[in-house]
Amino acid sequence: MVDQQAGSAQAAATVPEEGSARQWLVLALVLVAQFMVVLDATIVTVALPSIQRGLGFANQLDLQWVINAYVLLAGGFLLLGGRAGDLFGRKRLFLAGLALFTTASLVNGLAQSPGMLIAGRAVQGLGAALVSPAVLSIIVATFTKEEERAKALGVFSTVTAAGAAVGLLLGGVLTQELSWRWIFLVNVPVGAIGALLATRFVANSRGPRTADRRIDVLGAVTVTGGLTLFIYALVNAQSWGWGSGRFIGLVIAAAALLAVFVVTELRSRSPLIRLGIFRIRSLAGANATMFLMLAGQFITMFFPTLYLQDVFRYSPIKTGLAYFVWPVMMIVAASVGQRLIRRFDSRLVLFAGLLLDSGGLFAFHSVSVNGTYAADVLPGMLLTATGVGLGFSTLFFLATVDAPAHEAGLASGLINTSQQLGAALGLAVLSTIAASHTANLLHGATTAVQRAGALTSGFQLGFMIAAIFPLAAALVMALTIRRVSHEVDPETVAAPEETLL
Repeated sequence: MVDQQAGSAQAAATVPEEGSARQWLVLALVLVAQFMVVLDATIVTVALPSIQRGLGFANQLDLQWVINAYVLLAGGFLLLGGRAGDLFGRKRLFLAGLALFTTASLVNGLAQSPGMLIAGRAVQGLGAALVSPAVLSIIVATFTKEEERAKALGVFSTVTAAGAAVGLLLGGVLTQELSWRWIFLVNVPVGAIGALLATRFVANSRGPRTADRRIDVLGAVTVTGGLTLFIYALVNAQSWGWGSGRFIGLVIAAAALLAVFVVTELRSRSPLIRLGIFRIRSLAGANATMFLMLAGQFITMFFPTLYLQDVFRYSPIKTGLAYFVWPVMMIVAASVGQRLIRRFDSRLVLFAGLLLDSGGLFAFHSVSVNGTYAADVLPGMLLTATGVGLGFSTLFFLATVDAPAHEAGLASGLINTSQQLGAALGLAVLSTIAASHTANLLHGATTAVQRAGALTSGFQLGFMIAAIFPLAAALVMALTIRRVSHEVDPETVAAPEETLL
């Protein structure tokens, strides 16, 4: 009996043969999980006003944590997830992440308070940080022939891009026809079935065996904790006072945690991030540029939703349809960008993308109480989507093109981490600025029109400041990134593990 169990376990751990039906079943299983994780980054967007009313969020500063709790944990633990999969097995990591994500989805769907939902979103983000690198690693381990692997990675890229687009529409449909709770509850049966099938069919492959099997948990905890404390201090500065003891104390605590992170990475034999990799100019410049670009851009996942539903009185479904142009245009622009960087200097393509992004954010600043979707929202969406699409395709290339082959995974993980942490910090800063401006105007507001005007004025200021971030990113790019040889094929660069937008 023991011998039979051992034989079954060994068979289950065997990588499927090339071209087998089981091989494509494995791909389908892991891509369902990837689709669910990416979809969850955007599915909450159109449901935010309903969530605010349903759970009694006090203001938009508290509401932004529904997004930021997920983004911070996903970005902060992404590199740790990739390392853990190499050491302990991709299947184990995949199942652990899927279990966390699914359980947190259930908690979110049953949430009775803002704190309960935010905590659940944080756990969802941690689950996403484990699932995403495991998915890509499982695909690479399952498909060993170059032609088959290329097909599988192509499907992976399509599913990742589609997840963001579908999330906006599905979020609107579920919120309007059922309840905002179903944007989370829908994950529960999908995650449970996926975990059961993965237990049977996915092999527990590992990375190359090394003598050093340590994992830098302290690094992941300190960098995520430091950024979370800093953002928490920022969003509460308006009510506490910028010179209050609580604000100063939290900023000092955040700085201390980030200092511990740097010391840990410098002294560790197995650091989460080998800081020396930032000596590569193209990599360092691309990460700084990505951070700044997303710091300004991610506000488009927040402000327009509140504007369309609270000012225009759009339904959730109509809001989802209004947003749908954004991911579609971004996908088209990213595809065009891949072709352009083969023919032209990649820095020119990136510069054009950043200028378009800045122009789109500035175009949003004209939103008004009596505005229209075609005049006040659509131009900004088209311009920012085009700019970010060009920026993504170029920055993933620049961030990995000069990295040593044995650190391609780290380089790919870093650019994804910069994307998510930049989004989290930018959303916090711009939300704080907009909310503070709105609060000042609300003191004299007595009618619904005046209150809508105060809210809209806050959005205007937030978008104007957001437009500065891509310009700062363009300056950083010009100072740090040198011309890259056209002999390098962008399609050979390590694929991104996950994109938020």
